[in-house]
Amino acid sequence: MPESWESQPNLQRLRSRARLGIKKGLDNTRALLEALGSPQLSFPSVLIAGTNGKGSVGAFLAHALKASGRTVGWTTSPHLVNETERIWIDGGPIGIGALELLLGEAFDAEQRAGVEATYFELMITAALLAFRMTGVEVAFLEVGLGGRWDSTNAVDPILTVLTSVGLDHQQYLGTTREAIAREKLCTAREGQPLVLGPGLDPEWIHPLLECEPTLHPAKPLEAETVLWDHSLVEGHRVPLAGAHQIVNLATALEAIERLRHIGFPIFPERLWSGVEATRWPGRLWKVPGFASIWMDGAHNPDGARALASHALRCGVWPHVLFGAMGDKDIAGVAAELLRMEPRSLAFVRGTEARYAAPGALRSAFGPKAAEAPMLDIKAAAQRIRDHDAAHPEEALLVTGSLYLLGDLLRELKTDPWS
Repeated sequence: MPESWESQPNLQRLRSRARLGIKKGLDNTRALLEALGSPQLSFPSVLIAGTNGKGSVGAFLAHALKASGRTVGWTTSPHLVNETERIWIDGGPIGIGALELLLGEAFDAEQRAGVEATYFELMITAALLAFRMTGVEVAFLEVGLGGRWDSTNAVDPILTVLTSVGLDHQQYLGTTREAIAREKLCTAREGQPLVLGPGLDPEWIHPLLECEPTLHPAKPLEAETVLWDHSLVEGHRVPLAGAHQIVNLATALEAIERLRHIGFPIFPERLWSGVEATRWPGRLWKVPGFASIWMDGAHNPDGARALASHALRCGVWPHVLFGAMGDKDIAGVAAELLRMEPRSLAFVRGTEARYAAPGALRSAFGPKAAEAPMLDIKAAAQRIRDHDAAHPEEALLVTGSLYLLGDLLRELKTDPWS
């Protein structure tokens, strides 16, 4: 990371707020926005919630609307290498100087409002400020955790998307799919459209709602060809790889249809040019500058299942470099990844306390873990370089956590958006 990152006082102050963890409630976010003149009222917003797929759906939507001539804002989390990735405007992340200024305004608002905001509350406030300052015509907001008390839910969306519902973050959202869905469905609004991913049954969703949006299930979409690094749909190249990304594309296309009905002119030829240009680093993504290194942030069993199924379908037998956070269902993820029968397995553990302990990793992978080395970030990065030089024809897949991917990209000095 360049030295300039460490010399940004507001960014360092933001990072210090990680100590506050997750806070349930919208009071802080609402107070910050009110102190700033309610920037969220300056543009229409779309909320994208879901256990898996919400980042990919946001990527498809942001690129499609940009290709249609709209000025687009998109906020997503977590980042891979640095916080600028969380605020995307009209084609790419904002600059470090812009982020520093935005955070300064957010901290000034915090002082005026008399609150102490969390990391995520401050980042969402900075994103909404950025969207107002740049005059975006539509903003896509990826919901961070659940929905009911997530900072993004302080806006009043013209459209909500729910991509999927699975078991993740149970300590915060509940232990059943129904309980988790209720939390996520609080992002819907009375009388406004709610787009549902193809795997969600409207009859299952309806009793879980606390308001009455109009339900719009996404229509299933078929790919003509599914290859390891892309698919073909209606003759168009879809660069986000995997059958699961065709599901995400179907969800995005239904959301675009709803936006058309609201009044956004989106022409098919421009839409598909945006789809073909979509980038979303860290989601079955070939790392720039390497011939054989792939990264995927699958961190729950559903994500790992989609990844393993894609590898099996394509006949890819990868080497696996795995690390995870300790609060995840590592055994469930491992069971899915082992279906790929990896050529080799190695574990990675970063310095942060959130990383799973070596014993937890070995226990999850069972006998396959017996000879797997346990690497720190520096050693794992060197293993990546050595593998790519010696075996450029054999895929090495890094997976288990987006935080792991970010740590390795920083060590490799690779900018995911370059």
